[in-house]
Amino acid sequence: MGIIEINRLTKSYGEGKGVFELSLEVEKGEVFGFLGPNGAGKTTTIRLLMGFISPDGGKCSINGLDCRRQSAEIQKSLGYLPGEISFMDEMTGTQFIKFMAGMRGMKSFKKTIELLEAFELDPKGRIKKMSKGTKQKLGIVCAFMHDPEVLLLDEPTSGLDPLMQNRFVELILSEKERGKTIFMSSHIFEEIEKTCGRIGIIKNGRLCAVEDVEKIKASRTKYYNVIFETEDAAKLFSKEPVEVVSVNKNIVAVAVSGDMTPFIWAMSKYKISSIESVQAGLEDVFMSYYGSDKGGKPLRTL
Repeated sequence: MGIIEINRLTKSYGEGKGVFELSLEVEKGEVFGFLGPNGAGKTTTIRLLMGFISPDGGKCSINGLDCRRQSAEIQKSLGYLPGEISFMDEMTGTQFIKFMAGMRGMKSFKKTIELLEAFELDPKGRIKKMSKGTKQKLGIVCAFMHDPEVLLLDEPTSGLDPLMQNRFVELILSEKERGKTIFMSSHIFEEIEKTCGRIGIIKNGRLCAVEDVEKIKASRTKYYNVIFETEDAAKLFSKEPVEVVSVNKNIVAVAVSGDMTPFIWAMSKYKISSIESVQAGLEDVFMSYYGSDKGGKPLRTL
């Protein structure tokens, strides 16, 4: 039995929007990534888990408690970070933290101080004057400061700069070591692969698959820009037995799946100025790992 259980969960908003027949489990101590493009159904799923909305069909539970009927009991040991955070803008960050702490009956602020230091957040200023990134850091502090056993995080690094994104990854890995159960949605594959052991991929409201991160990393196509010293060398290289995506003057874009040896062997014949690794976008991950049929539906379903 998982800490988080979702069984044939459906919530339709019409015109194909929502989630449909969604089923998955998250085990205790697991960091589970919920990956999909914007509008795929990630936020709807989290809102159903929070008990904010009622499903049209199916059910979901956390720690054996029904997410809709027993949401108040669930939230006593839950941390939540919404995708779009609404604050009491007239408060300062400090006042808001104390307000949330009072609601939760917190006695110790040790964890809060540690989080403020880790994210270099001075909460004294008025919230309405804070930048998006600063508000996001405040939301992260409030989600984690009461040391919850279960966390639901919706696009948690939205608005954070690269340094703070790395701090967030460090926080998740630390909480994972402490046995916390974390359900985290994102449309950024690289963020998920650094923190999660398993991921669920959702597209158009339907679950494509649930897989180990390592398996997906091994299966996905990698992209490189190879920069040659001359345009002639680039043209010759484009005729090698590699998957050429495009040729632009002296730059050849190449897609590599599986064994890197043919790609490396082909490059060894030419003088190359540099090689750039190009991060695959989410849609590239979908297409290279699952593909789609002519109707646009995922080939693999659960």
